[in-house]
Amino acid sequence: MIDPACGSGSLLLKAEKVLGHEAVRNGFYGQEINITTYNLCRINMFLHDIGYDKFSIACEDTLINPQHWDDEPFELIVSNPPYSIKWAGSDNPLLINDQRFSPAGVLAPKSKADLAFIMHSLCWLAENGTAAIVCFPGIMYRGGAEQKIRKYLIDNNFIDCIIQLPSNLFFGTNIATCIMVLKKNKVDNSVLFIDATKECIKVTNNNKLTEYNIKKIVDTFAERKEEKHFSYIAKYDEIKEQEYNLSVSTYVEAEDIREKIDIVKLNEDIAQIVAREQVLRDEIDKIISEIGVEL
Repeated sequence: MIDPACGSGSLLLKAEKVLGHEAVRNGFYGQEINITTYNLCRINMFLHDIGYDKFSIACEDTLINPQHWDDEPFELIVSNPPYSIKWAGSDNPLLINDQRFSPAGVLAPKSKADLAFIMHSLCWLAENGTAAIVCFPGIMYRGGAEQKIRKYLIDNNFIDCIIQLPSNLFFGTNIATCIMVLKKNKVDNSVLFIDATKECIKVTNNNKLTEYNIKKIVDTFAERKEEKHFSYIAKYDEIKEQEYNLSVSTYVEAEDIREKIDIVKLNEDIAQIVAREQVLRDEIDKIISEIGVEL
């Protein structure tokens, strides 16, 4: 298992907790560019009873100087890479020949490295493996080089699922992020889209996924089922027709929660109100007339 942008290692440790310690047979691998965070990650491994021989954390730039070449491919990749950071991109003429990026025929924009991290993870993914990457939502619909990379991913049937998450879920950002699930051994050419934006509860100023929310999302993913206003399975031709737009809202119709008004009933109510108003007006006129006679 590897996280190519591991930070302090929290995602690796969370995955280990979910899978079980014994399920991680070949160890924990990660890469982090910030030396302070890198050291914190190593400390966290020790604090969570992961022996020195069971993890390998490297301090280098994942996109420019990737480590663990001798260890890949990986059966499980989990990652929450930094959103839309700058990278060398086209300024480095060698990168377009890099085996991680060359298959798409284009590099991620210099100002937005998101899809470069995705291409890196895809390259290191085993044929029977799964990669789950938290993404900035803009990469799902922006044009240019990012659209071309999405086209490559869809045309080659690597994207298994897109899950739209609630906003204000992660520390440090209030945007509604999403998860892209990659596989190389899919049995069909469809993509499952899940709209989980409402699957949360409010906790102080943040949203939180409950056990129920998580189970609903995971069950829908595992069973690959459709549910109105929540999930939809889009075929390749549908996605191609949408020019490789992968926004969940493009495929999952949002529920209309606006109050439905019966216009006929409303008109009858208004007519009754007008009639009642006239009755009251006549009564008032009668009272005023009687007062005038007495004066």
